[in-house]
Amino acid sequence: MKSIKTVGHAIFVIFILCLSARCCGQEDLDIAPMEKAEQEALYSTIQGFVGNSWNGSDLYPDPCGWTPIQGVSCDLFNGFWYVTVLNIGPVHDNSLSCAQDLEFRPELFSLKHLKSLSFFNCFQSKNSFPATIPARNWEKLASSLETLEFRSNPGLIGNIPSGFGVLKNLRSLVLLENGVTGEIPSSIGNLVKLKKLVLAENYLNGRIPDVFDGMNELLIFDLSSNSLSGSLPSTLGSLTSALKLDVSHNDLEGTLLKEFANLKNLTLMDLRNNKLSGGLTLSLQEMQSLEELVMSNNPLGGDMRALEWENMKNLEILELSNMGLTGEIPESISELKRLRFLGLSNNKLTGNLSPKLETLPCLNALYLSGNNITGEINFSKEFLEKMGRRFGAWRNPNLCYQVGVISTNHVPYGVKPCQREVNLLESNSKTELINGDRNETFHFIVSKGFSSSATNGLWWTLMEEILMMGLVLIILI
Repeated sequence: MKSIKTVGHAIFVIFILCLSARCCGQEDLDIAPMEKAEQEALYSTIQGFVGNSWNGSDLYPDPCGWTPIQGVSCDLFNGFWYVTVLNIGPVHDNSLSCAQDLEFRPELFSLKHLKSLSFFNCFQSKNSFPATIPARNWEKLASSLETLEFRSNPGLIGNIPSGFGVLKNLRSLVLLENGVTGEIPSSIGNLVKLKKLVLAENYLNGRIPDVFDGMNELLIFDLSSNSLSGSLPSTLGSLTSALKLDVSHNDLEGTLLKEFANLKNLTLMDLRNNKLSGGLTLSLQEMQSLEELVMSNNPLGGDMRALEWENMKNLEILELSNMGLTGEIPESISELKRLRFLGLSNNKLTGNLSPKLETLPCLNALYLSGNNITGEINFSKEFLEKMGRRFGAWRNPNLCYQVGVISTNHVPYGVKPCQREVNLLESNSKTELINGDRNETFHFIVSKGFSSSATNGLWWTLMEEILMMGLVLIILI
């Protein structure tokens, strides 16, 4: 019994020693060293954004280990911790809050392994505390930085630095909903590894630079909601991997590009609210991967029948309202079996409304208002019930519905009933009625066997006149 107790005691001591060794080993792993210069650069950088009252060395003595900082991520390089991700702004509840008078400190560019840098809702006042993106030192992050994003920062003003062009490994450049002004620098074309370029909802002006011929890895291209002018650059046709192209809500002019035919992978193209003209180009029907085509509010003009719409079989949304389009609605539209939304309002479309449109199985919104479409609506009750108020056809003065065929509960808003044809003359047109009855009476006499040749004689002529006068008197009485 005593020997058993001795063995048990020995096992317990060994277990405690092993547990201690494991804990010590784990502690050594978790408290990996961080270069002092890297740590001080991190503290100073964050302090510049959140305020001088923030003391990282006291609150976060081990920012990549036991006391991590929200928005900061690290990786090991040669046995040392280095900062790889820095997210500034209220992304999470416990994220660091930005100061009003924040600043970009030069220590930011000493974080030599930084892969991702983003600012969200941080620069708030362009009047009291405006800030600009640093124009220099970006070359120090050229080999590491892959993501650079500024989102929802109205107090971030000034131009896009041309120095961004040295960030040769950048995959994502996002400046969304800021106060940035000026022109897009042509150095953007150097970012040949970009997969996402979003410069939307700023105050950018000038022309879109024609520098995209080397950016064939780009997936997202969004310059919407700015004040960009001039024509579309032809090198947009070099974005052969692009899935989304959005230049809506600008002041762009000129014609649609024939180079659009090269965008075989594009699923969304949004050109609405510009000043594009010149009609529908054949290059559109070559974009057979398109799911959403939105070009409304452009004075484009041209005949809708210029395109073979059946080639664009993946279309789900087709919005072509207020474009000055002419001609009839092509029946080939009915071949787009995935189409959910069709908007053709405020154009100059003519002709009858093809009942084949109701064969589109996914269609749940059809807007044709403000055209010159004529004839009767020949859609089924089931189709009209399904569409409801999502079928807009008002302001087509010669479009109508048949009373009794379509229930008044399902009549499209603003469409009038068809007028019945009037075959009878007004009752006060007595002379026309009399003449008409005279003719009918004459035919009646002939049908009773009177030979037409017998009327050549004077006798028969007199008898015919007497008989006709008698019949007229009978009718009048």
